[in-house]
Amino acid sequence: MDQQLKSNLTSSHHWLRLVYMVLFAFALQVASLVMWALVVIQFLFALITGSDNASLRSFGSSLSAFIYHALQFLTYNSEDKPYPFADWPEPKKMDAAVHVYSATEEVSKEDVSTKLKPNE
Repeated sequence: MDQQLKSNLTSSHHWLRLVYMVLFAFALQVASLVMWALVVIQFLFALITGSDNASLRSFGSSLSAFIYHALQFLTYNSEDKPYPFADWPEPKKMDAAVHVYSATEEVSKEDVSTKLKPNE
């Protein structure tokens, strides 16, 4: 048992992973702040124009994928290091923009059923 502990403590693999984990934990905090800024900007954009911004939605999809990969690495669920040691995640393909209905706009059941279809 003591030999195993000594081997673990002297293994450079564990200490190098700790360095990566600290760096990705910091990157995760920055990404979280960027995500909150993105949420606020997207909300304001939708509030003003009536629909979301496709570029912001695409970036949000990529950023959330990066956050997911970083968390997977930090929790030992993956040995693969996220960006910049891998490619930046591709955004999920969305079919259409999100439409924001105004308070006076009528919404029919047909509108709801066609706009809420899952992506194929």
